[in-house]
Amino acid sequence: MDSETWVKTVPAAEARREAAGLTWLAAAPGGARVARVLGTQDGLVLERVRAGTPTAASARAFGAALARTHAAGAEGWGSPPPGTGGDGTLGAAVLPTPRRCPERWGDFYAGYRLLPYLRQARDAGILDAAATRLLERCAGRIADGGLDHDQPALVAGSATGVARVHGDLWSGNVLWASPDGEAVLIDPAAHGGHAETDLAMLHLFGLPHLEEVVRGYREVSPPADGWRERLPLHQLHPLAVHTVLFGAGYAGQLLAAARRVG
Repeated sequence: MDSETWVKTVPAAEARREAAGLTWLAAAPGGARVARVLGTQDGLVLERVRAGTPTAASARAFGAALARTHAAGAEGWGSPPPGTGGDGTLGAAVLPTPRRCPERWGDFYAGYRLLPYLRQARDAGILDAAATRLLERCAGRIADGGLDHDQPALVAGSATGVARVHGDLWSGNVLWASPDGEAVLIDPAAHGGHAETDLAMLHLFGLPHLEEVVRGYREVSPPADGWRERLPLHQLHPLAVHTVLFGAGYAGQLLAAARRVG
């Protein structure tokens, strides 16, 4: 491949899933820039993004564009991008996809994003009985609908009320391109979800000029009141996945988030 391309060496099925997610995100009108898919032969072939330097202005523009990506919507809770053939991925973890989209966010989040990984962590001996009980009580509250909450304004006013989310929006999946530091997204676990999931992931591991990202987002699509207090709620899933993948080092963060959720 030439210097204008980048090849991610992954199995064919994973390349197709990721390509479908990138294409779906890229289709959002006025949304965040996404690395362009050039092919899926012998891995995932993407445009090469030349590294630039993020600025307050480019971060603010990214926040506004991300709000529009979310507002492009999805069919339902947990719905995968067209062409994925089913499951998405989050790092090395496969994300289960509902055969029928749940009617409420709490059902989806507890049943398809929390409990499968809590059980894996328990069965692997990473979580003891007391930790498992705490986390299962937390998941039960979520599943019962007691922690359901509104989407940001643009998503709340959309046809389905479900956001088109990146799903793994940590700082490593936000590239800053030359010459002006425009944000470019890679490596999604795209699905229909809650927009605050992406905001929470950005806060979990940090991002340059994060408050400018938030400012740009809020100018376009204000989140529902209390969204900052809900960050630990939306961070439960990535922390559970990291606990399964990387061990007990993340278990403490997971339990602390669960205590903050209550």
